[in-house]
Amino acid sequence: MKNPHRKRTLPLRYDVVIIGSGVAGLYTAIALPKTLKVLVINKSYPWECNTYYAQGGVTTAYDDADIELHVQDTLDAGAGMCNVQAVRTMSEDSQGVIHDLIDRGFGFDKDEEGNLLYTKEAAHSRSRILHAGGDATGRHLHFFLLNQNPHPMLSDATVVDLLIENDQCCGVEIINEGKRRLIYADNVVIASGGVGSLYEYHTNASTISGDLHGICIEKGIELESMEMMQFHPTVFVANNWVRKQLLSEALRGEGAHVVDENGYRFLFEYDPRGELAPRDIVSRAIYDYKQRSGKQVYLSCEDFESEYFKERFPNIYKSLNDMGFHLPKERVPISPAFHYAVGGIKTNIDGSIPGIKGLYAAGEAASTGVHGANRLASNSLLEGLVFAKKAAESILTQPIKSCDGHFELSEEVLELPEDKEKKDALRHIMWDNVSIVRTPEGLNRAKEAVESMLGEKIGRLLRLRLLSALAIIEGALNRTESIGVHFMDKGDKK
Repeated sequence: MKNPHRKRTLPLRYDVVIIGSGVAGLYTAIALPKTLKVLVINKSYPWECNTYYAQGGVTTAYDDADIELHVQDTLDAGAGMCNVQAVRTMSEDSQGVIHDLIDRGFGFDKDEEGNLLYTKEAAHSRSRILHAGGDATGRHLHFFLLNQNPHPMLSDATVVDLLIENDQCCGVEIINEGKRRLIYADNVVIASGGVGSLYEYHTNASTISGDLHGICIEKGIELESMEMMQFHPTVFVANNWVRKQLLSEALRGEGAHVVDENGYRFLFEYDPRGELAPRDIVSRAIYDYKQRSGKQVYLSCEDFESEYFKERFPNIYKSLNDMGFHLPKERVPISPAFHYAVGGIKTNIDGSIPGIKGLYAAGEAASTGVHGANRLASNSLLEGLVFAKKAAESILTQPIKSCDGHFELSEEVLELPEDKEKKDALRHIMWDNVSIVRTPEGLNRAKEAVESMLGEKIGRLLRLRLLSALAIIEGALNRTESIGVHFMDKGDKK
């Protein structure tokens, strides 16, 4: 409710505000001319995003003849739930965005003769994935896009609300340097990433917690396929960091093996493709094998030549070496961990959000329908690039309609001292009940616990996380049959 006696804070005004400084946010930004007043907002500092930690690479159709096969591989991985038009758009535009990056000066890895190097990952029919810096594709791409961005950036800024009136987005409310501020904008692009911090074990940046999904729920904006959460099968989880150490799928694509403590490659019991089966199959196989055998599971890179491994996977080599593992000769204990939100904020092909003028979403925050029930490996950076460009093009072609709404700063408390303990409890609840293998009983336990916390006195930021978690749980309960990354075990009677 508006308070007419409260002193109004003078808002800033922009043509476009972009929430997030990962691949989708930055590629949107560089596609918008300097003649527009654009602001990029990030929650912590610019490189604390999932793009920075992406290892595998960027998928592209190898050539025009490969488009149909790339489309089919993506549809197969998506288990019949993909938006075919969106998949085709992504593949048909893939070579264009890759050439744009190269023309701007980005360097993908090449062989000694200057030819682009392509690698293969699980469920791809051929080698079509480009990489940079060996296993540091995301880091290299992120640094490049940061330097290409011509627009100002505001760091340490958390979006706590969207300003929406008469079905039009008019800007955002943020908390920055401990102060609330209103920022008006004719267009807002949500590129805030997924939901990693909702889970106890994850590979995501620390800032990724599903806040914007919670805000969308409050505003009646549709979320789609939120039950489709992807778990990466090969993660080193025995470190003390919040973000666990990802071991890129490219390792398995180039010859690493998943073995038990006796060296047995048990994955072939579950799928004839073994290590190259889709991620959901490999994750469930590792989960099930550890449960029924009681044996530890490892990733073995012993078939790699040492010098090649150091050159191709320099960051994995250094990170694991710092933790006492001598790769490639020493096996690394692994476990699945949360990795990627397949679903998200429902968008149209141009990145616009149905029913709200001036509001867009791109990247992992969005649900374009490309991934269906399961994301094909390394399609994520490509999706972020293609649909970020679509959003920018839509903004440039839509008639400008400035918002004339007036908004007051919220008085809701952002955080309470006891919220941290509840956030930790939420992560544990989600990992135990809403992760790789789900049961009706477990999902109902999780729902009851989350609804109970929502009924308590809590801060706004925790409330947004809980709303996002509840959307995942309810989506999983509503989808009673297993498909893609959503696996229901109806035999658990715990």
